[in-house]
Amino acid sequence: MEKRRLGESSLHVSPIAFGCNVFGWTADEATSFALLDAWVDAGFNFLDTADVYSRWHTGNSGGESETIIGKWLKARGNRDKVIIATKFGIEMAPDRKGLSRAYMQAAVDDSLRRLQTDYIDLYQSHRDDPDTPVEETLASYRDLIEQGKIREIGASNFTAERLAESLKLSADKGLPRYQSLQPQYNLMERTGFEGELENLCLAENVGVIGFYSLASGFLTGKYRTPADTAGRARGPGVAKYLNDRGLRVLAALDEVAKRYHARPGQIALAWLIARPSVTAPIVSATSLEQLAELAEAAEIDLDADSVQRIDAASQPD
Repeated sequence: MEKRRLGESSLHVSPIAFGCNVFGWTADEATSFALLDAWVDAGFNFLDTADVYSRWHTGNSGGESETIIGKWLKARGNRDKVIIATKFGIEMAPDRKGLSRAYMQAAVDDSLRRLQTDYIDLYQSHRDDPDTPVEETLASYRDLIEQGKIREIGASNFTAERLAESLKLSADKGLPRYQSLQPQYNLMERTGFEGELENLCLAENVGVIGFYSLASGFLTGKYRTPADTAGRARGPGVAKYLNDRGLRVLAALDEVAKRYHARPGQIALAWLIARPSVTAPIVSATSLEQLAELAEAAEIDLDADSVQRIDAASQPD
C-alpha cells in the first residue's frame, strides 16, 4: 500500500487512519485487539487516539483507548509497524486541560505510560487554548522533541486564523510547526473546512486527517428514514442529515457505488482520499466486517465524472 507523507513531516501514513475512539467504549479489549490486528494485516499503519477517549462513557475516566493500544503493542511487539497519533488538551479533570507547558509535560508522560511506548509519532493539540501563548505551546513541543518523547506535532479543531498564527510563529522563531490538522470534514460537513482553512493547509503543506469522515455513519447509507435512527447510539447525531440535501448525497453515492461495485460509505471515503488537501481521513469500526469494508475504500480511484457528481450533490444549500 502506497503511503502518504504527512505535511512536511518525517511520517508516511496509510491513506486512511483508524479512529481508536471506540476502544473501551463500543469496542471491548478483545474486539479492539482483533480490529488492530486486522488493520495492520491489511497494510495500514495509522492509528489516531486521544487521552480523553473515552471519558464520556459511563464508568470511564479517560485514557481507556490509549491503554488498550498500549496493551496491544506490548502483546504484539510491533511498535515499529504503526504510526501512533494521540492528542491532549481537552479537559481530563478541572486542573488537567489546555496547552500550557506544565500540563503538556504531565499529559505526554501519562500518554506514554498508557501506550507503553517511549515515543509518540504525532502529538496533537486537541483544541486551541486561547489562555496559553502560542509560543509557549510550540516551545514546549520543541522540548518534547528534543527529549525524544514525540516526533512531530499536529493541531485539531483550530481556526484558519489561529493555525496561520502558529505556522508564522514556527517559521519566525524556528520552532516546531504543526504538520497536520484534524478538522471535521465529510460530504455533509464541508463549509467548516473548505475555503480559508483548506486553502491555508494547501498553501502551507499541512496534512489533513479529518474526523467524522462518514458523518457519524450517515454516509454508509444505513440511515435513510427517521425510523432507521431509533435506538441507535449514533441516531441523534445523524437525524439532522435526513433532509433533501442528505438524500441527494445518498442518491449520488448510490449511483457511483454501482459503477464501482462498491458501497456508499466506501465511495464517501474515496471522495475524501481523492481530495488534494486530504492526507488520510479518520474512520472507526467496531466489527471486522465493518473494518474490511472501510479498508477497501483505499483501493477505489474515483474518476473525474464521479467526483463531479458527488461534488454537485453535496454542495451546501
